Amino acid sequence: MDYPHSITDAEKRKKGKHLTDIDRGTIQALNREGMSLRKIAGHIGCSPSTILNELRRGTPPRKSNRGRAPGYSAKHGAAVYHANRKRSKRPHKVCNCAEFLGWTQRQVKEENWSLDVCVGYARLHNLFPASEMVCTSTLYNEVWAGNLSLTVMDLPEALKRKHHKHKGRKNKRVYGASISERPEIAGLLEEEGHWEGDTVVGKRNGKEAVVFTLLEKKTRHYIAIKIPGKTAEAVLCAMTELQVEFGDKFSQVFKTITVDNGSEFADFAKVETWGTKVFFAHPYSSWERPQNERHNGIFRTFVPKGASIENFTAEEILMAADQMNSLSRKALGYLAPEDLFESFLDRVFAA
Repeated sequence: MDYPHSITDAEKRKKGKHLTDIDRGTIQALNREGMSLRKIAGHIGCSPSTILNELRRGTPPRKSNRGRAPGYSAKHGAAVYHANRKRSKRPHKVCNCAEFLGWTQRQVKEENWSLDVCVGYARLHNLFPASEMVCTSTLYNEVWAGNLSLTVMDLPEALKRKHHKHKGRKNKRVYGASISERPEIAGLLEEEGHWEGDTVVGKRNGKEAVVFTLLEKKTRHYIAIKIPGKTAEAVLCAMTELQVEFGDKFSQVFKTITVDNGSEFADFAKVETWGTKVFFAHPYSSWERPQNERHNGIFRTFVPKGASIENFTAEEILMAADQMNSLSRKALGYLAPEDLFESFLDRVFAA
């Protein structure tokens, strides 16, 4: 009677597969019967050289010239195999990087650097020998494995989700020119002077101070100013202070500014009287101002969500922005935004 769902033939051995304990037992039995290497190899399903190597591996060394020479032992062969496997693994690279890892952990905890910035900055300035460093991916793997004193809570960027882009909607409130009218050069990161603006709120009761932020797109220079409220008057007052600071060079430093359609930007188009072009993103389209949004997220390291802005002085807000501007960035070749922005200002005022 046939059994179509059953098989009686042994499974064919896969090429390159290591010998099992059953294979070693078979080799021991056939070798004691005096079978040749080729016949044993054909029975096991491997090459004769594999059998030869296994016989050498599993044959204990002779301790004296007396008595019978030791023969192959499957148990001894298995023990030697497992001992060799333990030594075959590549040594953990971080074991040779203690100084670099210590420095990285201090920079993350004390200076709020990201792991990638630590790697890039150290390589750019040759702080450690290349053989005593690891890449960014390895650092993240070590953090997730719990092999460093850092935790994922020390790396807030690693916990963020990716946000999906939504199709822009037509503006219901027209405060000024739409972002669709913005010149292409403003989004290409090829020249300085193009900015994105927003406000960062604390407690959402609408009755306390907020932070007005601006980001220069090419240099990543971040400006954060504490203003008394989320109002058009407060935002325009902050812009007036900046206009006084940069004087007749304001329009060269601020060529374009792109903001959202929040009520606090209702009068923002008045900035154009100083020679700056103002554009408004589509509603619910924060992805049209990606760099400013990302830096606002980094700013939350200093001013957590839900924390009242009233608890921070104007100087503390400025110091947080200064600290962000002093951080090296991968996108900038591991240079700091403050250095690039200062170079840009030097060219503007020299002209």
